[in-house]
Amino acid sequence: MASKDRKWLALALLSVVQFMVVLDIAIVNVALPSIQVDLGFSQENLQWVISAYALVFGGFLLLGGRAADLLGRRRVFLAGLVIFTVASLLAGLAWSEASLIGARALQGLGAAVITPAALSILSTTFAEGSERNVALGVWGAVGGFGAAAGVLLGGILTDALSWEWIFYVNVPVGVAAFVLAPILLAESRDARVKTFDALGAVLVTGGLSVLVYAITQAGREGWLAGETIGTFAASLALLTGFVVWELRHPEPLMRFGILQTRTVSGANVAGLIMGTAMFSMFLMLTLYMQQVLGYSAMRTGVAYLAVAGTAIVWSAVAAQLVTRVGVKPVLVTGMATLTAGLVYFTQVSVGGSYLSDLLPGFLLIAVGIGFSFVPISIAALAGVQDAEAGLASGLINTSQQIGGALGIAALSTIATSETEGALASGSDLPAALVDGFTAAFVAGVVIAGLGVVAALTLIRRDELERAPEARPALDLAA
Repeated sequence: MASKDRKWLALALLSVVQFMVVLDIAIVNVALPSIQVDLGFSQENLQWVISAYALVFGGFLLLGGRAADLLGRRRVFLAGLVIFTVASLLAGLAWSEASLIGARALQGLGAAVITPAALSILSTTFAEGSERNVALGVWGAVGGFGAAAGVLLGGILTDALSWEWIFYVNVPVGVAAFVLAPILLAESRDARVKTFDALGAVLVTGGLSVLVYAITQAGREGWLAGETIGTFAASLALLTGFVVWELRHPEPLMRFGILQTRTVSGANVAGLIMGTAMFSMFLMLTLYMQQVLGYSAMRTGVAYLAVAGTAIVWSAVAAQLVTRVGVKPVLVTGMATLTAGLVYFTQVSVGGSYLSDLLPGFLLIAVGIGFSFVPISIAALAGVQDAEAGLASGLINTSQQIGGALGIAALSTIATSETEGALASGSDLPAALVDGFTAAFVAGVVIAGLGVVAALTLIRRDELERAPEARPALDLAA
């Protein structure tokens, strides 16, 4: 076991790297209009700047977790840092649609290697009990803050320098982390794991990518068009093949037995729903501020300060409350507040102002982010043995990233369809855009509401009581 000081320095390093990884999902939102102009992106392909990262990130997380268990968690963490840092440099140097989307996909692969390795290092570094609970609380807080801070920093970097710097900024962080990791992080691995399941990773990533493409295509061709139905069928075939292959493989990428723990399943459902609602919400709000209210990239980024600045405070509060009242009530509060924030955004208007149309919703969203990320991170590892830390950490991050990719595709499709319908009926562009964003927010409310139901029904006190790291949190748990 590492010394006490070294353990907390290790947590700081892992948290900074995870902040960078989560940041890169949201940081491109504010820069999208600049990227579209400079690289000549079509409106249909623009979402792939976000989705390519999220899909490869989510699709390869399970393989990244398995690789960490097999080859050594620190070694795989270092390999992921190299991939992510090089990909960030390539993204900043991109010269076309294809080059940027390719670099973003490579970034996603690096993130998929880094994140499960980092979380499994955390879970094997800190002893079960309150110590690990605190560490997981910090990890969850960083995840929530990174998502909110991405849109803030994206606006500042894009306006002050250029959109390329939202990628260049990762390079010195990646280099510094690569130097410090061998000093601060101990090596560990699961000696029982002998093989990779590369085919499983290809099947699940392919299936999910085709699913996102099908949702995007449905907005252009119609949900009942032959091409759309065929694409959905291809996605279903690939995902079914993944399930069949995993059930037959001697050392599967995804051991479905881990989901027999209802709380782990509930955490992943909540993570999927949160990713779906939150990342698409940030995209819709960014487009609303820039396309309807006429905000610059800098002003849009600064507008998110209300979220980024208070989400970190609420995450710290959530980490303390989890220890006092338990995982379930904190998560239910978080998902309910996130839903309330989305409800508030359904009233955005053409002549809206920051104080009336955005700020109250931002403050609600900040509470929702802080009170959701922290308990989800803890519940996702409830009762999981060290040997499967990589699998469990890969699974929860997969749920969140795939949720983000699906949410962006689905809500963008809803918003675009509603906007086109409003234009066809004679509305002017700002009013039509607001109609589209409102429809997307209504869909987000429904999705986030399902997260409240999942938290109420799937998170189990008895299972959390059997998870040693959660026991100090359950004296008053509901």
